[in-house]
Amino acid sequence: MAIRGSLREASLPDVLQLLSMGKKSGCLSVAHRSAFGSIYFDRGRINFASIVNRPDRLGDLLVSSGVLSRGELDQAIAQQRREPHRRLGELLMALQFLTREALHQHIRQQIEEAVYHLFTWTQGTFSFEADQAPEEQDFLVSINPESLLLEGARRVDEWSQIEKKIPSFDLIFAVDRAHVAASGVELTDEQETILPFINGERDVEDIQSATGLSEFDVGKALFGLATAGFLHRIGRKVAAPVGPSIGARIAEHRNLGIAFYKSGMLDEAMREFRRVIELRDHDEIAGFYLGMLALRQGRLDDALRTLRSVSAVVPQSGAVAANLAYAYERIGRYDEARAAVARAELLLPDDPTVKLTGAVLALRRGDVEAADATLRAMATVGGSRARTAPWYHYAGLAAAYLGDLDRVISVLTEGCAAFPHATALSNNLAVVLERCGRLDEAVATIERGLQENPSCAQLHKNLGDLHYRAGNDDVALDAYSRAVRLVPDLGGDVWLKLGNLRHRRGESEDAVRCWERSLALAPDNPVARSNLDMARLQA
Repeated sequence: MAIRGSLREASLPDVLQLLSMGKKSGCLSVAHRSAFGSIYFDRGRINFASIVNRPDRLGDLLVSSGVLSRGELDQAIAQQRREPHRRLGELLMALQFLTREALHQHIRQQIEEAVYHLFTWTQGTFSFEADQAPEEQDFLVSINPESLLLEGARRVDEWSQIEKKIPSFDLIFAVDRAHVAASGVELTDEQETILPFINGERDVEDIQSATGLSEFDVGKALFGLATAGFLHRIGRKVAAPVGPSIGARIAEHRNLGIAFYKSGMLDEAMREFRRVIELRDHDEIAGFYLGMLALRQGRLDDALRTLRSVSAVVPQSGAVAANLAYAYERIGRYDEARAAVARAELLLPDDPTVKLTGAVLALRRGDVEAADATLRAMATVGGSRARTAPWYHYAGLAAAYLGDLDRVISVLTEGCAAFPHATALSNNLAVVLERCGRLDEAVATIERGLQENPSCAQLHKNLGDLHYRAGNDDVALDAYSRAVRLVPDLGGDVWLKLGNLRHRRGESEDAVRCWERSLALAPDNPVARSNLDMARLQA
């Protein structure tokens, strides 16, 4: 179930507390103007956080804390240029410059600082998407949000005071060193760290970059020195006469677009990728994501046109071929879809998404055995990485086509446990359980699905169907009523049954209105027509 809102209406600490208390798993995305941050949760605890386009200061942090020398960092960075697929932390451990424990400690500190920085955002929007995990992160943490909430509240309060003397990070200060020496006061560790870098030329941002300290620690240290009279402000850093390079602007919009896309903020993602195209007509990454956005928004013709254009520029892209196959499959052009899948399999032989698309196409052409074999192999070789919510859906469907209902139940039960927010899995499992005569389990399955997503009209409708067939009229009436309140045009059948239930309760006028609505949605429904005719004869 997605949670969205404005930071003016609900503060970020309040949202974090809600997710923590609900033991939610997923990604909380926060956007403000051209800034974007993500906080990931695992059963109510924070396991990762980052801010897009914010400089990564892990290396500087390790150097400033004395864990790493500048020479060791430079050596690791040079190695990373030769092996760009490896992350800095992984290389530092491989070079034996850093232990796993030390790296984990500093990554935790980075994550905490990212969350504290997000606490300062009082405007913008937030969006929570369940069951999303951080991509390709080897080092995840487990932080109780309550500990961050307490520290974050303290920092926000202190920032309101710090900003009176340090209103922006482009200010330049000079220090009266003689005054500091003569005072005999004991400076904090942070003040001792920044003091050598306050030289009348560096602004606050430069000092932070040079020391590797957090914005808060630098601001607090400067605030203390200024309050004691050791600092005086001498100016503001003069902005460069030219703006950022075209390449830098493209990278910024592209990074924001990808972040918005992954968090489900599709309109914002579209805006950023279009800005990339305005700066560079044939940017293949922006083109690819514009095609993906068209797919997600159901604009299949636009998706095909865009992805085919990108494929002509980068014909060796397996991701483009895979998504072209998906677009062709959605539009019913199966021969072209199979050709695109074959090309994607050559380029990405181990990619689970490509294999899943191939299995779906096999199901579409009626080759259930081939689809089932592919899906089983994915689960064996790819493990949990391959068993996504769509995998469970199609694996259950293949088993159903083969008549193996016990395996259908087993697959979908596992899928519902792994992806409790995937209401389609709950719905399918309930259908099979009912068919096997396990009515109580079917009802319980749908009720668990509704706990996760109470706004799913189809689940309310299916719950009504289960109780309707079991003769539980009052419960069925309540479930159907909830369904049509959410989606009034859900279907003629639900209004037909609502009319029947109202008729049984002696509510003739309400029954007639329901049957009339049923006929308006499904004019060829003979039962609704017959019921209406009979009601009018009796009136």
